[in-house]
Amino acid sequence: MNRYPLWKYIFIAAALLIGALYSLPNLFGESPAVQISSAKSAGTVDASLLGEVESLLKQEKLSYQGIMLDKSSIKVRFADPDTQIRAKDLISAKLGSGYVVALNLLSRSPAWLQSVGALPMYLGLDLRGGVHFLLLVDFKAALDKAIERYSGDIRTQLRDKRIAYSGISREGQSVQVKFKDAAELAKAEAEIRKDFPDLTLKDADGSGSEKLLLASLDLPAQKRIQEFALKQNITTLHNRVNELGVAEPIIQQQGADRIVVQLPGVQDTAKAKEILGRTATLEIRMVDEEHPVPTSKSGPVPFGSELYVERNGIPVLVKKQVVLTGEYITDASPGIEQQTGQSAVHVNLDGRGARIFKQVTRENVGKRMAILLVEKGSTEVITAPVIREEIGGGRVQITGMKNVQEATDVSLLLRAGALAAPMDIVEERTVGPSMGEENIKRGVHSTLWGFAAISIVMILYYLVVGSVSVLALGVNLLLLVAVLSLLQATLTLPGLAAIALTLGMAIDANVLINERIREELRNGNSPQAAIHAGYERAFDTILDSNVTTLIVGIMLFTFGSGPVRGFAIVHVLGILTSMFSAVLVSRALINLIYGHRRKLTHVAIG
Repeated sequence: MNRYPLWKYIFIAAALLIGALYSLPNLFGESPAVQISSAKSAGTVDASLLGEVESLLKQEKLSYQGIMLDKSSIKVRFADPDTQIRAKDLISAKLGSGYVVALNLLSRSPAWLQSVGALPMYLGLDLRGGVHFLLLVDFKAALDKAIERYSGDIRTQLRDKRIAYSGISREGQSVQVKFKDAAELAKAEAEIRKDFPDLTLKDADGSGSEKLLLASLDLPAQKRIQEFALKQNITTLHNRVNELGVAEPIIQQQGADRIVVQLPGVQDTAKAKEILGRTATLEIRMVDEEHPVPTSKSGPVPFGSELYVERNGIPVLVKKQVVLTGEYITDASPGIEQQTGQSAVHVNLDGRGARIFKQVTRENVGKRMAILLVEKGSTEVITAPVIREEIGGGRVQITGMKNVQEATDVSLLLRAGALAAPMDIVEERTVGPSMGEENIKRGVHSTLWGFAAISIVMILYYLVVGSVSVLALGVNLLLLVAVLSLLQATLTLPGLAAIALTLGMAIDANVLINERIREELRNGNSPQAAIHAGYERAFDTILDSNVTTLIVGIMLFTFGSGPVRGFAIVHVLGILTSMFSAVLVSRALINLIYGHRRKLTHVAIG
């Protein structure tokens, strides 16, 4: 009656063995480390670099616990954070801008555990320490940029089709094309509808006999541009974080127009904020040499142009029409201008960008071209050289950098990709490593004290059967940690709270079973029959209660975000492991203790 077949015991034993194996790495903790990887533009990570780093550390008498070379980086393990920071500064100064040297944390678990894929859980921001940003995407700027692009495309199209027009300008969120002849307007409207289906066209009367054609983005196109801007910004932020060498970053959408960036383990928070917060994009425009430059900023600026000041303090008129943007950049690297020895940035363009740049330089030999750096709404003219000859090949050199550090930072931003829309940091939160350790201690202590209190009550109230319930609860905790480690889930402070809550809820199932066994014994059933009926009749109640709680957890995960989702993940997994441990494991232990006794007269259940 109360005996399991052999395969069930083997199944439970295998689950316990796997659970112990994958829970074990979490006991070893993490050690501070330095991660060295190659920048996209230069530098290779190989055995010779590993030897160079090793000899450098020995030369400076910096002790380290281990150094390893994997596919794309070198990781050096240290005993304490102070040595880690000193080593990071030393290696950065030695290797230069060709390599990304970042602070990291590595697991101390043995190599044989890592070889079977047994890795510790990721620790979230509130447990490991790091920096949290909430970024707001400026969708209006993305739509403005799209309208500006359509303005240039329509101008080019009308010229190619030899359709006469008297002017093109951007008015708010629409492009305004002026015609003197209604027939030309009709031809232009037909061509624009054919080539630009995302535009909504509308005829209007201008001043006098002038005819106007207004082109604006339709709602599906606006929504598509906004969605693309959000996805492009997330991708760009991933690239920038990769340049920082951060392990296990969390970059995800929150709401309709916000992006959450969490960088666990990052200690150089100022650098992270500088790189993520900057929204540098590159624009190439032609200098307006047809009109005189205003003598002051308040002076009149010609229509279609903007007034800027070069870095040498000389004002310059720049046309609004953008010839080339940073989206055509495939690579960027810091360097030195050979003739003057000044810092510069070398930029490689993709095929389309190279063709556009070649055509523009061919058609404007002898004229000045301005290279602008647009950063968080502030536009700066880096340099405005004269085009001496046609430039092909897709390689451009940008001079005018203030120093090597600025050339390195600008090349990193350009290499990581241009943001499709500007972003502002609306929330910033930093958690220090010491506070993360304190959170871990408090979370673990609360879980252990809760487990101890439950154990004492269960053993005193239910005796041997209570002891079995405590063992099943321990198995539940073991399996929950194993599943989180196996899934490489990120454990946060709400996740620790969910573990403590799971223990309290998991014991409810054993209480139901134990009380049902007591009730059966009071009704005069034999001990064997009482045990069997207790587990069989309590199962439906246990299943109902856990299913309803599971539904709540799934809803929290579906509609929640951030800490709420972290709580929900651990909560749902805890319900599943508690069903296994409370019903299957505890029944197996009871069967081992009482199942083989044919003349059982008493069950130690209090």
